Amino acid sequence: MSMKLLILGLLLERDMHPYEITLVMKERSMDQIIKLQMGSLYYAVDKLAEGGHIETVEVIRSPDRPDKTIYRITDKGKELMEQLILQQIKKSDPPYHPLYMALALSRYIDQEKVAKLLEERIREAEHQVNFAYQVYEEHISLVPRSSLHLMYGRYEHCLTELKWLKRLYDDVVAGKMSDKGSPIIDP
Repeated sequence: MSMKLLILGLLLERDMHPYEITLVMKERSMDQIIKLQMGSLYYAVDKLAEGGHIETVEVIRSPDRPDKTIYRITDKGKELMEQLILQQIKKSDPPYHPLYMALALSRYIDQEKVAKLLEERIREAEHQVNFAYQVYEEHISLVPRSSLHLMYGRYEHCLTELKWLKRLYDDVVAGKMSDKGSPIIDP
């Protein structure tokens, strides 16, 4: 997801300082769907300001801290945001999961080691499922339905991954990774 799109969308909600944007992103677990790096966020803010997509509302000065620049989205920024949203919705990239290649070749190595790592992945996936659902529940009364769809979608993706990992683990433990001719799930 585009960092610029996320910044513009959050500035539509209210005027904010870039650090405040990161806090909102983290609070809503948006850092789970986009690589959040302060440098790239500040760079995107600078580019949006240079392009006239956002503008300074106020600069808060403090003797013991760096100045805080509060930004708002402009009409030009709203137009860019619409373009970026439509591009993202249209985009259909195939999923690349870090396990895919390793999974295809895992039958050639010690299955106990594979099972042990899968147990760890399952525990982490269970945590992610619970966390994603908690974030969704906590935000039901706070954010618009469009944001809830994002949060619930994240929960469903985590839940699907957990089910997949458990099925994979069962096959590893049962010694089925080299089997041929049988479907993963019977219709």
